[in-house]
Amino acid sequence: MSSATASSSSNTKLDTALHVKYIQNLDKRQDLAYHLTSHLRLNGIYWGLTAAHIMGQPSTLDREGVIEYVLSCWDEDAGSFGPHPGHDGHILATLSGIQIMLMEDAIHRINLERVTKFLLDRINDDGSVSGDIWGEIDTRFTYICLSSLSLLGKLDEISSKKKQNIIEYIKKCKNFDGGFGRVPGAESHSGQVWVCTAALSILNRQDLIDIPLLGSWLSERQLPNGGLNGRPEKLEDVCYSWWCLASISIIGKLNWINKDKLINFILSAQDLEDGGIADRPGDWVDVFHTIFGLAGLSLLGYPGLEDIDPVYCMPAKLINRLGLQKPYATLERMTSYP
Repeated sequence: MSSATASSSSNTKLDTALHVKYIQNLDKRQDLAYHLTSHLRLNGIYWGLTAAHIMGQPSTLDREGVIEYVLSCWDEDAGSFGPHPGHDGHILATLSGIQIMLMEDAIHRINLERVTKFLLDRINDDGSVSGDIWGEIDTRFTYICLSSLSLLGKLDEISSKKKQNIIEYIKKCKNFDGGFGRVPGAESHSGQVWVCTAALSILNRQDLIDIPLLGSWLSERQLPNGGLNGRPEKLEDVCYSWWCLASISIIGKLNWINKDKLINFILSAQDLEDGGIADRPGDWVDVFHTIFGLAGLSLLGYPGLEDIDPVYCMPAKLINRLGLQKPYATLERMTSYP
């Protein structure tokens, strides 16, 4: 992939056409990075497809080709999706499969009964959630399980007792600074903050979030150059334009971030020769940072972009159509920038 070559000038604009072309060409590059990331392939299609939706180009990827690839990732033994054909089923890939099929209006083509069972079986008695049959736990998996079941309309199949256990487990992962960690006792991290705030939102328990404290912690992630980091004393990274902003949107404090400085930082990480967005200016671009840079710009009201739902990281129009929208704050979409 190419390195980001954009200027950090505030006059830099988002080159939507170039980024759409970048997404279209992702599976044609076949470079070393492509072959080393098969364990992220299904996630990558979700990232690319969602980025295309944000840019108002939902038909960027071949619909039937995408659907057939998702179906080829099915793990019959596990009753779930793996990240690539022949890989074991995992909760991470399963959510991406569900999200892709919903965006492509093809959710009826997967085995909903078996996927639902796989997800329900991941919930442990203590409220933690495992990623697969091998038992690794992480609050990411908690969110993924809840998000997947919610998107499938199966959230009510979790028993009341297990729902309460999940809530109690998330509370155990809450820290003194208002943030959340991967497991109880782990340090707060912006990614874990998002999965926990979004999970509590899906469960209608935003009351368990210490909004002033968490809002302060999240706003302190913004560095002088406008970028956001994942935890104290770390470098800024475009992907936190999603993890931090989506969380701060859920708790209604988007105005606690310097919008213009963050927009300029994201735009400065574009590759204006070949398309895509990098983690920071001058680095290699990838689809992961491209989607989350675009999602951050959407939350900030950048002109010409479609709204993204901060709880589900999916097109807001689709989430509204499914009747799943939760309370969150938005910024008015600008007509031009700067």
